[in-house]
Amino acid sequence: MTVEKFDPQQTTTLRVAKEEISKHHNADAPVLTGTEAKIGFVSLGCPKNLVDSERILTQLRTEGYDVVSTYHDSDLVIVNTCGFIDSAVQESLDTIGEALKENGKVIVTGCLGVKEDEIREVHPNVLAITGPHAYETVVEQVHDHLPKPQHNPFQQLIPDHGVKLTPRHYAYLKISEGCNHRCTFCIIPSMRGDLDSRPIGDVLDEAKRLKDAGVQELLVISQDTSAYGVDVKHQTGFWDGMPVKTNMVALCEKLGEMGIWVRLHYVYPYPSVDKVIPLMAEGKILPYLDIPLQHASPRILKLMKRPAAAERTLERIKAWREICPELIIRSTFIVGFPGETEEDFQTLLDFLEEAQLDRVGCFKYSDVEGATANDLPDPVSEEEKQSRFERFMEVQARISAQKLQDKIGLEYQVLIDEVTTEGAVGRCYADAPEIDGKVYLTDEFDVAPGDKIWAQIVHADEHDMWAVKVDDEDDEGEDNAEATM
Repeated sequence: MTVEKFDPQQTTTLRVAKEEISKHHNADAPVLTGTEAKIGFVSLGCPKNLVDSERILTQLRTEGYDVVSTYHDSDLVIVNTCGFIDSAVQESLDTIGEALKENGKVIVTGCLGVKEDEIREVHPNVLAITGPHAYETVVEQVHDHLPKPQHNPFQQLIPDHGVKLTPRHYAYLKISEGCNHRCTFCIIPSMRGDLDSRPIGDVLDEAKRLKDAGVQELLVISQDTSAYGVDVKHQTGFWDGMPVKTNMVALCEKLGEMGIWVRLHYVYPYPSVDKVIPLMAEGKILPYLDIPLQHASPRILKLMKRPAAAERTLERIKAWREICPELIIRSTFIVGFPGETEEDFQTLLDFLEEAQLDRVGCFKYSDVEGATANDLPDPVSEEEKQSRFERFMEVQARISAQKLQDKIGLEYQVLIDEVTTEGAVGRCYADAPEIDGKVYLTDEFDVAPGDKIWAQIVHADEHDMWAVKVDDEDDEGEDNAEATM
Protein backbone atom coordinates (compact mmCIF):
# COMPACT_ATOMS: atom_id res chain seq x y z
CA MET A 1 0.00 0.00 0.00
CA THR A 2 1.05 3.59 -0.33
CA VAL A 3 0.32 4.82 3.19
CA GLU A 4 0.64 2.17 5.85
CA LYS A 5 -1.36 2.20 9.04
CA PHE A 6 0.45 0.37 11.80
CA ASP A 7 -1.83 -2.11 13.54
CA PRO A 8 -0.39 -3.66 16.72
CA GLN A 9 -2.69 -6.63 16.23
CA GLN A 10 -1.48 -7.30 12.71
CA THR A 11 0.92 -10.19 12.30
CA THR A 12 4.49 -9.39 11.36
CA THR A 13 4.62 -12.63 9.40
CA LEU A 14 5.11 -12.00 5.69
CA ARG A 15 2.07 -13.45 3.91
CA VAL A 16 4.01 -14.87 0.98
CA ALA A 17 6.61 -16.44 3.26
CA LYS A 18 3.90 -18.27 5.18
CA GLU A 19 2.43 -19.59 1.94
CA GLU A 20 5.83 -20.67 0.62
CA ILE A 21 6.75 -22.51 3.82
CA SER A 22 3.55 -24.50 3.39
CA LYS A 23 4.48 -25.26 -0.22
CA HIS A 24 7.87 -26.59 0.81
CA HIS A 25 6.23 -29.66 2.24
CA ASN A 26 8.10 -32.14 0.06
CA ALA A 27 5.05 -33.72 -1.55
CA ASP A 28 6.93 -34.86 -4.64
CA ALA A 29 9.86 -36.47 -2.83
CA PRO A 30 10.18 -40.26 -2.66
CA VAL A 31 8.72 -41.77 0.50
CA LEU A 32 11.47 -42.46 3.03
CA THR A 33 11.24 -45.57 5.16
CA GLY A 34 11.69 -45.80 8.87
CA THR A 35 13.52 -42.58 9.61
CA GLU A 36 11.51 -39.65 8.30
CA ALA A 37 12.36 -36.43 10.16
CA LYS A 38 9.79 -33.70 9.73
CA ILE A 39 10.35 -30.06 10.58
CA GLY A 40 7.67 -27.45 11.09
CA PHE A 41 8.85 -23.88 10.56
CA VAL A 42 7.38 -20.48 11.42
CA SER A 43 9.16 -17.38 10.11
CA LEU A 44 8.19 -14.04 11.67
CA GLY A 45 9.36 -10.50 11.03
CA CYS A 46 11.13 -8.68 8.23
CA PRO A 47 12.71 -9.85 4.95
CA LYS A 48 16.11 -9.97 6.68
CA ASN A 49 14.71 -12.60 9.05
CA LEU A 50 13.20 -14.38 6.07
CA VAL A 51 16.65 -14.85 4.54
CA ASP A 52 17.84 -16.40 7.80
CA SER A 53 14.91 -18.84 7.60
CA GLU A 54 15.81 -19.73 4.01
CA ARG A 55 19.38 -20.57 4.99
CA ILE A 56 18.33 -22.78 7.89
CA LEU A 57 15.75 -24.62 5.79
CA THR A 58 18.19 -25.09 2.92
CA GLN A 59 20.69 -26.82 5.22
CA LEU A 60 18.01 -28.99 6.83
CA ARG A 61 16.57 -30.02 3.48
CA THR A 62 20.08 -30.79 2.22
CA GLU A 63 20.49 -33.18 5.15
CA GLY A 64 17.23 -34.92 4.32
CA TYR A 65 14.79 -33.33 6.76
CA ASP A 66 11.33 -32.77 5.37
CA VAL A 67 9.42 -29.50 5.82
CA VAL A 68 5.76 -29.94 6.72
CA SER A 69 2.93 -27.46 6.92
CA THR A 70 1.23 -28.27 10.25
CA TYR A 71 2.26 -28.56 13.87
CA HIS A 72 0.75 -32.02 14.20
CA ASP A 73 2.72 -33.46 11.27
CA SER A 74 6.01 -32.13 12.67
CA ASP A 75 8.52 -33.99 14.80
CA LEU A 76 9.93 -30.65 15.87
CA VAL A 77 9.04 -26.97 15.27
CA ILE A 78 11.45 -24.06 14.71
CA VAL A 79 10.18 -20.54 15.40
CA ASN A 80 12.27 -17.72 13.89
CA THR A 81 11.25 -14.75 16.03
CA CYS A 82 11.07 -10.98 15.66
CA GLY A 83 11.84 -8.64 18.54
CA PHE A 84 11.95 -5.18 17.00
CA ILE A 85 8.85 -3.66 18.63
CA ASP A 86 6.64 -4.71 21.53
CA SER A 87 3.84 -6.05 19.34
CA ALA A 88 6.36 -8.21 17.44
CA VAL A 89 7.76 -9.52 20.73
CA GLN A 90 4.26 -10.44 21.88
CA GLU A 91 3.50 -12.15 18.59
CA SER A 92 6.72 -14.15 18.86
CA LEU A 93 5.91 -15.24 22.42
CA ASP A 94 2.36 -16.14 21.41
CA THR A 95 3.63 -18.17 18.44
CA ILE A 96 6.11 -20.05 20.63
CA GLY A 97 3.28 -20.83 23.04
CA GLU A 98 1.04 -22.04 20.24
CA ALA A 99 3.79 -24.29 18.87
CA LEU A 100 4.42 -25.75 22.35
CA LYS A 101 0.74 -26.39 22.88
CA GLU A 102 0.19 -28.00 19.49
CA ASN A 103 3.48 -29.88 19.18
CA GLY A 104 5.56 -29.72 22.36
CA LYS A 105 9.05 -29.75 20.81
CA VAL A 106 10.14 -26.22 19.91
CA ILE A 107 13.47 -24.58 19.04
CA VAL A 108 13.56 -20.78 19.09
CA THR A 109 15.88 -18.58 17.03
CA GLY A 110 15.90 -15.03 15.66
CA CYS A 111 16.05 -11.54 17.12
CA LEU A 112 14.03 -12.26 20.26
CA GLY A 113 16.42 -15.14 20.97
CA VAL A 114 18.95 -12.70 22.42
CA LYS A 115 16.53 -12.34 25.35
CA GLU A 116 16.65 -15.97 26.44
CA ASP A 117 15.68 -15.20 30.03
CA GLU A 118 12.55 -13.38 28.86
CA ILE A 119 11.54 -16.29 26.64
CA ARG A 120 12.17 -18.93 29.30
CA GLU A 121 10.27 -16.93 31.89
CA VAL A 122 7.16 -17.35 29.73
CA HIS A 123 8.00 -20.64 28.02
CA PRO A 124 10.49 -22.65 30.15
CA ASN A 125 9.96 -25.83 28.11
CA VAL A 126 11.46 -24.73 24.80
CA LEU A 127 14.25 -27.09 23.75
CA ALA A 128 16.85 -24.49 22.77
CA ILE A 129 17.24 -20.78 22.03
CA THR A 130 19.63 -18.86 19.77
CA GLY A 131 19.85 -15.31 18.48
CA PRO A 132 19.69 -14.14 14.84
CA HIS A 133 21.76 -15.54 11.95
CA ALA A 134 22.94 -18.50 14.06
CA TYR A 135 22.38 -20.94 11.22
CA GLU A 136 24.91 -23.60 12.19
CA THR A 137 23.88 -23.58 15.85
CA VAL A 138 20.20 -24.03 14.97
CA VAL A 139 21.03 -27.00 12.75
CA GLU A 140 23.17 -28.52 15.51
CA GLN A 141 20.26 -28.11 17.94
CA VAL A 142 17.99 -29.92 15.51
CA HIS A 143 20.54 -32.76 15.37
CA ASP A 144 20.48 -32.95 19.18
CA HIS A 145 16.71 -33.41 19.35
CA LEU A 146 15.90 -34.98 15.98
CA PRO A 147 18.72 -37.11 14.52
CA LYS A 148 19.54 -36.85 10.84
CA PRO A 149 17.36 -39.08 8.66
CA GLN A 150 18.70 -41.69 6.31
CA HIS A 151 19.11 -39.61 3.20
CA ASN A 152 19.97 -40.28 -0.42
CA PRO A 153 21.06 -36.92 -1.90
CA PHE A 154 20.49 -38.25 -5.41
CA GLN A 155 16.80 -38.73 -4.64
CA GLN A 156 16.22 -35.36 -2.93
CA LEU A 157 18.39 -32.83 -4.68
CA ILE A 158 18.30 -29.25 -3.40
CA PRO A 159 18.55 -26.59 -6.14
CA ASP A 160 21.71 -24.48 -6.26
CA HIS A 161 19.83 -21.43 -4.97
CA GLY A 162 18.60 -23.35 -1.92
CA VAL A 163 15.15 -23.22 -0.33
CA LYS A 164 13.41 -19.91 -1.04
CA LEU A 165 10.44 -18.60 0.93
CA THR A 166 9.42 -16.19 -1.80
CA PRO A 167 7.75 -17.01 -5.11
CA ARG A 168 10.07 -18.28 -7.82
CA HIS A 169 10.24 -14.95 -9.64
CA TYR A 170 11.59 -12.69 -6.88
CA ALA A 171 14.03 -13.10 -3.99
CA TYR A 172 15.68 -11.13 -1.21
CA LEU A 173 19.44 -10.70 -1.44
CA LYS A 174 20.96 -9.95 1.97
CA ILE A 175 24.33 -8.22 1.61
CA SER A 176 25.28 -7.66 5.26
CA GLU A 177 24.32 -8.21 8.87
CA GLY A 178 24.15 -5.74 11.74
CA CYS A 179 24.40 -1.96 11.88
CA ASN A 180 26.91 0.62 13.11
CA HIS A 181 24.27 3.24 13.95
CA ARG A 182 22.87 3.68 17.42
CA CYS A 183 19.46 5.19 16.79
CA THR A 184 17.82 5.77 20.15
CA PHE A 185 14.55 4.04 19.23
CA CYS A 186 16.21 0.90 17.81
CA ILE A 187 17.66 -2.21 19.46
CA ILE A 188 18.76 -4.02 16.29
CA PRO A 189 22.53 -3.55 16.94
CA SER A 190 22.12 -5.23 20.33
CA MET A 191 20.43 -8.16 18.58
CA ARG A 192 22.38 -8.45 15.33
CA GLY A 193 25.65 -6.71 16.19
CA ASP A 194 27.71 -4.19 14.23
CA LEU A 195 27.92 -4.07 10.44
CA ASP A 196 29.30 -7.28 8.95
CA SER A 197 29.41 -7.15 5.15
CA ARG A 198 29.32 -10.33 3.11
CA PRO A 199 32.18 -10.80 0.61
CA ILE A 200 31.09 -9.25 -2.65
CA GLY A 201 31.98 -12.38 -4.58
CA ASP A 202 29.62 -14.42 -2.40
CA VAL A 203 26.81 -11.89 -2.89
CA LEU A 204 27.23 -11.87 -6.67
CA ASP A 205 27.48 -15.67 -6.79
CA GLU A 206 24.15 -15.90 -4.97
CA ALA A 207 22.59 -13.32 -7.29
CA LYS A 208 23.74 -15.30 -10.33
CA ARG A 209 22.34 -18.55 -8.93
CA LEU A 210 19.01 -16.86 -8.28
CA LYS A 211 18.85 -15.43 -11.77
CA ASP A 212 19.69 -18.82 -13.28
CA ALA A 213 16.86 -20.32 -11.20
CA GLY A 214 14.31 -17.99 -12.80
CA VAL A 215 14.30 -15.01 -10.43
CA GLN A 216 13.19 -11.85 -12.23
CA GLU A 217 13.61 -9.40 -9.35
CA LEU A 218 16.25 -9.09 -6.64
CA LEU A 219 15.42 -7.08 -3.54
CA VAL A 220 18.70 -5.96 -1.96
CA ILE A 221 18.37 -5.82 1.82
CA SER A 222 20.45 -5.22 4.95
CA GLN A 223 20.17 -3.00 8.02
CA ASP A 224 22.03 -0.22 6.16
CA THR A 225 22.52 -0.99 2.47
CA SER A 226 24.45 2.19 1.65
CA ALA A 227 27.07 1.30 4.30
CA TYR A 228 27.91 -1.97 2.56
CA GLY A 229 31.67 -2.57 2.77
CA VAL A 230 32.45 0.17 5.31
CA ASP A 231 33.53 -2.43 7.87
CA VAL A 232 36.10 -3.91 5.47
CA LYS A 233 37.24 -0.50 4.19
CA HIS A 234 35.67 -1.27 0.80
CA GLN A 235 38.35 -3.84 0.08
CA THR A 236 38.68 -5.29 -3.39
CA GLY A 237 37.11 -8.70 -3.85
CA PHE A 238 36.90 -10.88 -6.93
CA TRP A 239 34.02 -12.21 -8.96
CA ASP A 240 34.06 -13.97 -12.31
CA GLY A 241 37.81 -13.47 -12.46
CA MET A 242 37.59 -9.69 -12.13
CA PRO A 243 38.35 -7.34 -9.19
CA VAL A 244 35.28 -5.69 -7.64
CA LYS A 245 35.22 -3.15 -4.81
CA THR A 246 33.09 -4.01 -1.79
CA ASN A 247 30.68 -1.08 -1.91
CA MET A 248 27.10 -0.37 -2.92
CA VAL A 249 27.92 1.30 -6.23
CA ALA A 250 30.15 -1.52 -7.50
CA LEU A 251 27.57 -4.06 -6.35
CA CYS A 252 24.79 -2.25 -8.21
CA GLU A 253 26.92 -2.01 -11.35
CA LYS A 254 27.45 -5.78 -11.39
CA LEU A 255 23.84 -6.61 -10.48
CA GLY A 256 22.72 -4.22 -13.22
CA GLU A 257 24.52 -6.36 -15.80
CA MET A 258 22.34 -9.39 -15.02
CA GLY A 259 19.31 -8.16 -16.93
CA ILE A 260 16.78 -8.49 -14.10
CA TRP A 261 15.05 -6.03 -11.79
CA VAL A 262 17.23 -4.85 -8.90
CA ARG A 263 15.51 -2.95 -6.07
CA LEU A 264 17.34 -1.23 -3.17
CA HIS A 265 15.92 -1.26 0.35
CA TYR A 266 16.98 0.36 3.66
CA VAL A 267 19.29 2.97 2.16
CA TYR A 268 20.51 5.95 4.16
CA PRO A 269 20.73 9.21 2.14
CA TYR A 270 24.53 9.33 2.13
CA PRO A 271 26.44 11.13 -0.66
CA SER A 272 27.43 7.70 -1.99
CA VAL A 273 23.83 7.19 -3.08
CA ASP A 274 24.34 10.00 -5.59
CA LYS A 275 26.54 7.65 -7.62
CA VAL A 276 23.77 5.05 -7.89
CA ILE A 277 21.18 7.40 -9.38
CA PRO A 278 22.81 7.48 -12.88
CA LEU A 279 22.56 3.67 -12.96
CA MET A 280 18.83 4.08 -12.37
CA ALA A 281 18.53 6.71 -15.07
CA GLU A 282 20.26 4.32 -17.49
CA GLY A 283 17.82 1.50 -16.65
CA LYS A 284 20.53 -0.68 -15.08
CA ILE A 285 18.70 -0.98 -11.75
CA LEU A 286 15.18 0.06 -10.77
CA PRO A 287 14.73 3.78 -10.02
CA TYR A 288 13.44 2.97 -6.54
CA LEU A 289 14.92 3.86 -3.17
CA ASP A 290 13.63 2.73 0.21
CA ILE A 291 15.00 5.37 2.62
CA PRO A 292 13.77 5.22 6.26
CA LEU A 293 13.96 8.94 7.05
CA GLN A 294 11.94 8.70 10.32
CA HIS A 295 11.47 12.47 10.81
CA ALA A 296 12.27 15.93 9.42
CA SER A 297 12.69 18.13 12.48
CA PRO A 298 16.43 18.69 13.11
CA ARG A 299 15.82 18.59 16.85
CA ILE A 300 13.97 15.27 16.74
CA LEU A 301 16.50 13.77 14.32
CA LYS A 302 19.20 14.68 16.83
CA LEU A 303 17.25 13.03 19.65
CA MET A 304 16.86 9.96 17.44
CA LYS A 305 20.59 10.03 16.57
CA ARG A 306 19.74 9.77 12.92
CA PRO A 307 22.61 10.41 10.47
CA ALA A 308 20.71 12.85 8.27
CA ALA A 309 19.36 16.41 8.09
CA ALA A 310 16.07 17.26 6.42
CA GLU A 311 17.41 20.26 4.52
CA ARG A 312 20.22 18.32 2.91
CA THR A 313 17.86 15.43 2.23
CA LEU A 314 15.47 17.70 0.31
CA GLU A 315 18.36 19.09 -1.73
CA ARG A 316 19.59 15.59 -2.47
CA ILE A 317 16.11 14.37 -3.48
CA LYS A 318 15.75 17.31 -5.85
CA ALA A 319 19.14 16.55 -7.42
CA TRP A 320 18.29 12.86 -7.75
CA ARG A 321 15.03 13.65 -9.55
CA GLU A 322 16.81 15.99 -11.94
CA ILE A 323 19.04 13.08 -12.97
CA CYS A 324 16.30 10.45 -12.86
CA PRO A 325 12.78 11.93 -13.06
CA GLU A 326 11.19 8.46 -12.78
CA LEU A 327 12.70 7.89 -9.31
CA ILE A 328 10.31 6.41 -6.74
CA ILE A 329 11.12 7.08 -3.08
CA ARG A 330 9.63 5.04 -0.24
CA SER A 331 10.15 6.03 3.39
CA THR A 332 8.92 5.50 6.94
CA PHE A 333 8.36 8.04 9.70
CA ILE A 334 7.70 8.02 13.43
CA VAL A 335 5.23 10.44 15.03
CA GLY A 336 4.92 11.06 18.76
CA PHE A 337 8.62 10.57 19.51
CA PRO A 338 9.51 11.75 23.05
CA GLY A 339 9.92 15.51 23.07
CA GLU A 340 8.14 16.03 19.73
CA THR A 341 6.33 19.37 19.86
CA GLU A 342 3.59 20.65 17.60
CA GLU A 343 6.24 22.76 15.87
CA ASP A 344 8.37 19.65 15.24
CA PHE A 345 5.37 17.82 13.85
CA GLN A 346 4.47 20.73 11.57
CA THR A 347 8.05 20.63 10.26
CA LEU A 348 7.44 17.00 9.36
CA LEU A 349 4.19 17.84 7.52
CA ASP A 350 5.93 20.66 5.65
CA PHE A 351 8.65 18.20 4.65
CA LEU A 352 6.05 15.80 3.26
CA GLU A 353 4.52 18.56 1.17
CA GLU A 354 7.87 19.59 -0.25
CA ALA A 355 9.43 16.15 -0.68
CA GLN A 356 6.37 14.64 -2.42
CA LEU A 357 7.42 11.09 -1.53
CA ASP A 358 5.76 8.26 -3.41
CA ARG A 359 5.36 5.52 -0.78
CA VAL A 360 5.20 6.27 2.92
CA GLY A 361 4.65 4.32 6.12
CA CYS A 362 3.88 5.96 9.46
CA PHE A 363 4.24 4.55 12.96
CA LYS A 364 3.24 5.92 16.34
CA TYR A 365 6.21 5.80 18.69
CA SER A 366 6.10 3.17 21.41
CA ASP A 367 8.72 2.19 23.96
CA VAL A 368 10.87 -0.79 23.04
CA GLU A 369 12.60 -2.60 25.88
CA GLY A 370 16.28 -1.73 25.81
CA ALA A 371 15.95 1.38 23.62
CA THR A 372 17.57 4.53 25.02
CA ALA A 373 14.69 6.68 23.75
CA ASN A 374 12.58 5.24 26.56
CA ASP A 375 14.43 7.49 29.00
CA LEU A 376 13.97 10.73 27.06
CA PRO A 377 11.87 13.43 28.77
CA ASP A 378 8.55 14.87 27.64
CA PRO A 379 6.70 11.81 26.33
CA VAL A 380 3.82 12.50 23.98
CA SER A 381 0.36 11.38 25.12
CA GLU A 382 -1.36 8.52 23.31
CA GLU A 383 -4.18 10.87 22.30
CA GLU A 384 -1.73 13.30 20.72
CA LYS A 385 0.14 10.48 18.96
CA GLN A 386 -3.12 9.31 17.41
CA SER A 387 -4.07 12.82 16.35
CA ARG A 388 -0.69 13.42 14.69
CA PHE A 389 -0.80 10.00 13.08
CA GLU A 390 -4.17 10.77 11.48
CA ARG A 391 -3.06 14.21 10.30
CA PHE A 392 0.11 12.71 8.82
CA MET A 393 -1.93 10.04 7.04
CA GLU A 394 -4.30 12.62 5.60
CA VAL A 395 -1.48 14.67 4.08
CA GLN A 396 0.41 11.71 2.62
CA ALA A 397 -2.74 9.99 1.34
CA ARG A 398 -3.52 13.08 -0.73
CA ILE A 399 0.04 13.18 -2.09
CA SER A 400 0.04 9.47 -2.89
CA ALA A 401 -3.34 9.59 -4.60
CA GLN A 402 -2.26 12.46 -6.84
CA LYS A 403 0.97 10.72 -7.80
CA LEU A 404 -0.93 7.61 -8.87
CA GLN A 405 -3.51 9.69 -10.76
CA ASP A 406 -0.63 11.21 -12.73
CA LYS A 407 0.24 7.71 -13.99
CA ILE A 408 -3.12 7.17 -15.70
CA GLY A 409 -2.57 6.82 -19.45
CA LEU A 410 1.08 5.86 -19.11
CA GLU A 411 2.50 2.45 -20.00
CA TYR A 412 4.66 0.41 -17.65
CA GLN A 413 6.23 -3.00 -17.64
CA VAL A 414 4.42 -5.14 -15.08
CA LEU A 415 5.86 -8.18 -13.32
CA ILE A 416 3.03 -10.67 -12.72
CA ASP A 417 2.81 -12.02 -9.14
CA GLU A 418 -0.35 -14.12 -9.37
CA VAL A 419 -3.39 -14.92 -11.47
CA THR A 420 -6.72 -14.99 -9.62
CA THR A 421 -10.27 -15.72 -10.68
CA GLU A 422 -10.63 -12.04 -11.55
CA GLY A 423 -7.44 -11.69 -13.57
CA ALA A 424 -3.72 -11.03 -13.19
CA VAL A 425 -2.13 -9.11 -10.33
CA GLY A 426 1.35 -7.65 -10.63
CA ARG A 427 3.62 -4.73 -9.88
CA CYS A 428 5.44 -2.11 -11.88
CA TYR A 429 8.88 -0.76 -10.99
CA ALA A 430 7.29 1.54 -8.40
CA ASP A 431 6.00 -1.32 -6.25
CA ALA A 432 7.97 -3.59 -3.91
CA PRO A 433 6.20 -6.83 -3.00
CA GLU A 434 3.97 -6.88 0.08
CA ILE A 435 4.67 -3.28 1.13
CA ASP A 436 3.64 -1.13 -1.84
CA GLY A 437 0.69 -1.09 -4.21
CA LYS A 438 -0.37 -3.52 -6.91
CA VAL A 439 -1.35 -3.35 -10.56
CA TYR A 440 -4.58 -5.20 -11.35
CA LEU A 441 -5.24 -6.47 -14.86
CA THR A 442 -8.89 -7.50 -14.72
CA ASP A 443 -9.89 -10.38 -17.03
CA GLU A 444 -6.27 -10.95 -18.08
CA PHE A 445 -5.60 -14.69 -17.71
CA ASP A 446 -3.10 -15.46 -20.49
CA VAL A 447 -0.09 -14.83 -18.23
CA ALA A 448 1.75 -16.60 -15.42
CA PRO A 449 3.66 -15.51 -12.30
CA GLY A 450 7.07 -14.24 -13.33
CA ASP A 451 5.93 -12.96 -16.73
CA LYS A 452 6.70 -9.36 -17.62
CA ILE A 453 4.12 -7.61 -19.79
CA TRP A 454 3.46 -4.06 -20.88
CA ALA A 455 0.29 -2.43 -19.61
CA GLN A 456 -1.42 0.95 -19.75
CA ILE A 457 -2.76 2.42 -16.51
CA VAL A 458 -6.49 3.17 -16.77
CA HIS A 459 -7.49 3.79 -13.15
CA ALA A 460 -5.90 4.43 -9.75
CA ASP A 461 -6.82 5.08 -6.14
CA GLU A 462 -4.46 6.17 -3.34
CA HIS A 463 -2.90 2.70 -3.10
CA ASP A 464 -3.19 0.64 -6.29
CA MET A 465 -3.55 0.92 -10.06
CA TRP A 466 -5.62 -0.87 -12.70
CA ALA A 467 -4.28 -1.49 -16.18
CA VAL A 468 -4.89 -3.20 -19.53
CA LYS A 469 -2.31 -5.20 -21.43
CA VAL A 470 -0.80 -3.53 -24.52
CA ASP A 471 1.22 -4.93 -27.41
CA ASP A 472 4.96 -4.74 -26.84
CA GLU A 473 6.09 -5.48 -30.40
CA ASP A 474 7.76 -2.09 -30.62
CA ASP A 475 9.33 -2.34 -27.18
CA GLU A 476 12.10 -4.79 -27.98
CA GLY A 477 14.71 -2.15 -27.50
CA GLU A 478 13.16 -0.95 -24.27
CA ASP A 479 13.96 -3.98 -22.15
CA ASN A 480 17.05 -2.23 -20.88
CA ALA A 481 14.89 0.68 -19.79
CA GLU A 482 12.20 -1.44 -18.19
CA ALA A 483 12.64 0.32 -14.88
CA THR A 484 11.23 3.58 -16.22
CA MET A 485 8.36 2.40 -18.39
